[in-house]
Amino acid sequence: MSGMPEPSIDEVFEGCKQVLEKNKKDSFTIPAEGLYPHQWLWDSCFIAIGLAEYDLPRAKKELQSLLRGQWSNGMLPHMIFAKGDSHKRDRDIWQSWRSPYAPDKLSTSGFTQPPMLAEAIVRIGEKMKIRDRRSWYQDMYPALLAYHQWLYSERDPHKEGLILLIHPWESGLDNSPPWIDQLHLQEKPWWVKLVEKTNIDKVVMFFRRDTLHVPPGQRISNIDALLYFHIIQRLKRKNWDIDKILSRSHFSFQDLTFNCILVRANQHMIDIAKTIGHELPEDLKENFKKTEDSLETLWDGFYKQYYSRAFITHKLVKEGSIASLMPLYAGSISKERALELVKTLKSSKQFGTEYPVPSVPVSSSWYKEFGYWQGPTWINTNWLIADGLDRYGFKEEADNIRSKSIKAVTKHGPYEYFSAKSGEPAGAKNFSWSAALIINMIANQKSGSKK
Repeated sequence: MSGMPEPSIDEVFEGCKQVLEKNKKDSFTIPAEGLYPHQWLWDSCFIAIGLAEYDLPRAKKELQSLLRGQWSNGMLPHMIFAKGDSHKRDRDIWQSWRSPYAPDKLSTSGFTQPPMLAEAIVRIGEKMKIRDRRSWYQDMYPALLAYHQWLYSERDPHKEGLILLIHPWESGLDNSPPWIDQLHLQEKPWWVKLVEKTNIDKVVMFFRRDTLHVPPGQRISNIDALLYFHIIQRLKRKNWDIDKILSRSHFSFQDLTFNCILVRANQHMIDIAKTIGHELPEDLKENFKKTEDSLETLWDGFYKQYYSRAFITHKLVKEGSIASLMPLYAGSISKERALELVKTLKSSKQFGTEYPVPSVPVSSSWYKEFGYWQGPTWINTNWLIADGLDRYGFKEEADNIRSKSIKAVTKHGPYEYFSAKSGEPAGAKNFSWSAALIINMIANQKSGSKK
């Protein structure tokens, strides 16, 4: 409210804790009331990282709750659907039960999301004494191992080291320019063309949960939403069977963000296994190394940045997005390459905004100040980039991202995303991962000031 004094850092911390308490549902935390009623994979991982700062048992429970949705083939779905008649439509759209690997007693989505689980497990483990840490790692290790094995066995069919995705939602950056660029190259189904031609796409608005809670201009377009729905229908008809999906796949993508997060997750897995005295399978260790090496095939020497790649054509998709900075989080690129990325981070024509880091460079034709994953700054991607910057020794740049993130939330509360230019909030309010990661940033800021 205007004229009101800004809350203190301790009040911001407590306010974020209250948001997580409000969004608590039994064994897990929803992202936001109304708009996001289910459990999401990487949301829960980010939420657990924040919870670990003040409530370890609940942080552990948040991750353990994810494992109830794990498929028997090792896949961790990106959503576990809430029970009850009000959510029957969501469960029926996905029909996870078509796959023989899906859980029997609950419904999930049919694909995954960025593999943040290992990071969250380690962040919780760091808060424990060594004996408790080993016990925690031992409990989580089998599911984590099965998940990473699944990623390589099902999503790296040519043994290239890069994991492919079959839907934009798997990337977590739903309508980021590289994905929309590839989506628009696909032949539209006849019924979507009809909707587009007759301009009746406004009817779609009545069936979308997101635009009931957030202004339409801050979300994905109606036509793109229909195309995303069409992909789900196509995957569902193939019973979520990856062999059938890839046999006639028109839309598969080696996503940069996902693979960068995987590199870091693999590093954590090695440390987890070492802590509990387990030896990782040799083929998995070879895959880990291959992923690090293959990340370099996504580098473009002319533009001096990394890009995602189309799986079928192996062509880099040279559309600027926040993904180009994610190799900093991976931590496997050279210091020289990291320095090139920091230059783009600080450039006023790219990512150097008042409230970094915009999800699309400000000079991009895609840039929209409040466009969903096409301009705003998000707390979770800020957290990832700042973590990578720290490990490369770019402490000033990391501290700037964190302080501006905290400033935005201090002024407006933990919204889903914010204008990268003004810090104005957008999307869902009382957003769980924003609250959780601000808690983590504040805790780290306080611990750093004591050193």
